[in-house]
Amino acid sequence: MRSSNPVFTRRGFSRDGGYAGFNAGPQPQTGTPYAGSPNNPYAQPGNPYAQPQVGPDGSMMPPGAPAGAGVMTIDSVVQRTAITLGTVVATAAVAWIMDLPLGIGILCALVGMGLALWQSFKREPSPALILSYAAVEGVFLGVISNYINQFAPGAAMQAVLGTMAVFAGVLFMYKQRIIRVNARFTKFVMAAAIGFVLLMAVNMIVALIGGGDGLGLRSGGLGILFGVIGIILGACFLALDFKMVEDGVAYGAPEKEAWLAAFGLTLTLVWIYLEFLRLIAILQGD
Repeated sequence: MRSSNPVFTRRGFSRDGGYAGFNAGPQPQTGTPYAGSPNNPYAQPGNPYAQPQVGPDGSMMPPGAPAGAGVMTIDSVVQRTAITLGTVVATAAVAWIMDLPLGIGILCALVGMGLALWQSFKREPSPALILSYAAVEGVFLGVISNYINQFAPGAAMQAVLGTMAVFAGVLFMYKQRIIRVNARFTKFVMAAAIGFVLLMAVNMIVALIGGGDGLGLRSGGLGILFGVIGIILGACFLALDFKMVEDGVAYGAPEKEAWLAAFGLTLTLVWIYLEFLRLIAILQGD
């Protein structure tokens, strides 16, 4: 299970033909939100983690029974996400308090991108790698937040509150099935995100070559528009991450996948926070 993140691709099909390295077995009971999901990464034939649980008396446990040891649970995802996000917040606070220069923040951003790509292409989650990414990404966020906060006072706190609001709103709509994540939704979001990232890359290249604001996609009216689009895309990827967590728990993904769930959620929340920070800076600068 890789993160459904707009910057880093999700796990593709494994060499044995299964999605995300898990080929599933029994389907959940009819009537559950997981039933009839042939595209589910944990719902293909052969998943060793999705076999029926065996009780102490040797009998087969029904679907929905408490997960056994070594299986991903909501609690394990919450715990690992708290550790990962806690690392981001702690290092961001240190960078802010120490008033580190912008150059160090940019260096940490590049290192964080490299670590994130490394983990994204690994077949197995590495807690050390994920926490290292969280640490250096936190330094970058602390530096850039402090820098922007100097000419846009309160921008960092507003971005934090905005990110929390988006997370809570998407979680509520997902749990109420107002947002329904299916194959069409996933394809649309992935296509939109690829287009968005490519546009931002072209804008940055033009800015580096010609100077100024490039194509003007990150300033003025267009900057506001693309900032809102970026936040909406982040919200959509939160829904995809929630779906991957829900499916992983329902189909018995191994416990180590909780680290990848935490990694994916952290990537998406960082994306949303940075889009809010940029948007607020533009609005206060006008």
